[in-house]
Amino acid sequence: MFNLKTIELRELHLPLREPFRISSGVQSLRRIFLVRLEDGDGAEGWGECVAGERPNYSPETIDTAWDTISRWLGPRLLGRPFQHPQQVHGELEQDFRGNNMAKAALEMACWELEAAKRSTSLAQLLGGTRKRIEVGISIGIQDDPQTLSRKAVQAKEQGYRKIKCKIEPGSDVEFIRAARQAVGGATHLMADANNAYSLDDVGLLKRLDEFDLLMIEQPLAWDDVIRHARLQNQLKTPLCLDESITSLERAQDMVELGSGRIINIKPGRVGGFTASKAIHDFCLQREIPVWCGGMLESGIGRAHNVALASLPGFVLPGDTSPSSRYWARDIVDPEWTMDSQGMVEVPWDRSGMGVEVDLDFVEKQTVRRHFIQPAS
Repeated sequence: MFNLKTIELRELHLPLREPFRISSGVQSLRRIFLVRLEDGDGAEGWGECVAGERPNYSPETIDTAWDTISRWLGPRLLGRPFQHPQQVHGELEQDFRGNNMAKAALEMACWELEAAKRSTSLAQLLGGTRKRIEVGISIGIQDDPQTLSRKAVQAKEQGYRKIKCKIEPGSDVEFIRAARQAVGGATHLMADANNAYSLDDVGLLKRLDEFDLLMIEQPLAWDDVIRHARLQNQLKTPLCLDESITSLERAQDMVELGSGRIINIKPGRVGGFTASKAIHDFCLQREIPVWCGGMLESGIGRAHNVALASLPGFVLPGDTSPSSRYWARDIVDPEWTMDSQGMVEVPWDRSGMGVEVDLDFVEKQTVRRHFIQPAS
């Protein structure tokens, strides 16, 4: 049980080790949005809002989420006794549409707080079953096929269990061909389009069938399931939906319509852990493979993803790369690492998310801060 008395919001800036390019833009610096909760007993929980700087992945941005939490969502949680963090999801959904990333930041922080109060790991509280999980890597769009193939080989040599290559029109078939030839047929290779295509591109997308890809992720519009069903019917390669899956109901629509065969569960995109678990449970019952995607999170968001990916239905490697993949220095201690077999350890026996926040470093990187407290 917890009763929140303070919600602290922080924005800090972390430069990426190298620019990350997808079909909708390039990112060189990540604006990190952290949430810290404190209850009446002095226990704390951390969360991270994964909204981007621009509304190019979802309608939310870091600034809209900051305003939404400050004005509406945060105050409705303060001073309310909750027996379990699952209750938070319903409270945030009540008469409040959308804004899943803002809701997730608060809800996931509540799960972390509850795990810390129980002196149990977040993974165990969520119902995780695995102490080690497979790691995949996401490679941004490159200037030419040769550069992509070189990076794919490096990723394979480092031990990554899945290699995801971002694509867009003009940087697709020949790029994937080069990557497949470079890493060989036994390597899990996939393409991620981030909504860059339409049904006019069916012929082009069918050419990707020859490369024995693990999946093609979200080739069509971010809010579509109908056209994805038409496309899946013409492809041998499984489609994986990402942006289109914003709730359990959308996952059910995908299965009923045949819009895809795999789901990427990003907890920030679907509104938090409670919704993620519901989608996971539905897919597990129907033998739909799921995996956990990444959103250029700091070590806090990474901790939450690792805990979620320990659930039994996450049978494909997730985008849970080590801290050094993106940051010269992460904001948690210890930083996230991957072994030579492409596995990351789940902090099974450590309470909460299993890593400590480097408060001194966070303080130095903070560019704005705001406290939400009950009205006096």
